[in-house]
Amino acid sequence: MKKIAVLLLSAVLGVALAPAASAHPGWAATWAASPHAPTDALGPNWGTEGFDNHTVRQVVRISSGGPAVRIRLSNAYSAAPLKVTGATIARAGTGAAVRADSVRHLTFGGGRSVTVRPGGHLVSDPAFLPVSPLERLTVTFYFAGKTGPVTGHTFASATSYRASGDHRADAAADAFGETSSSWYYLSAVETVDRTPRRDVVVAFGDSITDGAGSTVDGDNRYPDELAERLRGRKGVVNAGIGGNRVLNDSSCFGEKATERFARDALGQPDVRTVILLEGINDIGFSNFPIDCTKPNPEVTAAELIAGYRNLIGQAHRKGVRIVGATLLPFKGAAYYTERGEAVRDEVNAWIRTSGEFDAVADFDRATADPADPDALLPAYDSGDRLHPSDAGYRAMAEAVDLAAL
Repeated sequence: MKKIAVLLLSAVLGVALAPAASAHPGWAATWAASPHAPTDALGPNWGTEGFDNHTVRQVVRISSGGPAVRIRLSNAYSAAPLKVTGATIARAGTGAAVRADSVRHLTFGGGRSVTVRPGGHLVSDPAFLPVSPLERLTVTFYFAGKTGPVTGHTFASATSYRASGDHRADAAADAFGETSSSWYYLSAVETVDRTPRRDVVVAFGDSITDGAGSTVDGDNRYPDELAERLRGRKGVVNAGIGGNRVLNDSSCFGEKATERFARDALGQPDVRTVILLEGINDIGFSNFPIDCTKPNPEVTAAELIAGYRNLIGQAHRKGVRIVGATLLPFKGAAYYTERGEAVRDEVNAWIRTSGEFDAVADFDRATADPADPDALLPAYDSGDRLHPSDAGYRAMAEAVDLAAL
């Protein structure tokens, strides 16, 4: 039945669609959120307790369009099987509302219910829902039973909605009385790729890539702003995790970059280029000893450069371009030190001059205050001297040479 459905949809769309378990060819990532273990260390989060007879509706803005979509679920950090009773995808309305004529029930191997093994991931069957670049979609899951702790993405800078009971096909928002600022289980949305070339850009990094400090539900993270510049000519997906580091794992902020890079960046369907912006937490967390940052050794520029070389090597072995982004100013941030500033300066000088990256995005110079280059320009500061404002994220996106992608 699954094979017949794929063949029928292939005929309707006029493109070859790979079976749902295959990442490529035929599909391209248009939205992503890097999964990690649930945590409430920095505030309440549905993920630590999980769901039980709940419908969860999540709103995402895609970067590129196509004649059909599918989703990817992750149960990577869960010890129990995940039973999804049902799921839908639709064009977003206001808040938790969706456009009634766009609701599509998602299937998995031909059935509406599916179980994802502990530590595993799953791709849905194709859904015939033509979508446009920069369109907002909702993905809604219904969990009839207890899920246990949830694999997800804590710092979404977006609102998710929850209702008791089965409301997966509701067009109205009435039932969805609870909200959260995280994503749950959903790790990607993919569209049909009609071209033979690879076109997806992956923005890989920490909370600055993740969009911390940007307007919630504003889609003003720097990868969002970059997607607006590209207007669907290339897909742009976000592989940032707040608090993430190049060299050390965290119980709250995910696996280190050198470990998760293969899955979160190189594993995206149709990836052509990765923009790497990471390292400021490696520098700063040595001066910020809380449980979420441990282990937190003092990191040298040479050690960070070795980590970058590891990532460059991983990308090039897969035939993927990698753009090195300089680390933004952080003078005045909670974990700023003069020693850390010296490491940042040395790392940035290497990124600019080594020639080991395929190109450079100089986010440092794009966001620095000319009167004090170690600090963010006040207009680009969200308020914590570390994370950019919406205007700062826009300046970052404008500093990317589109020809380098």
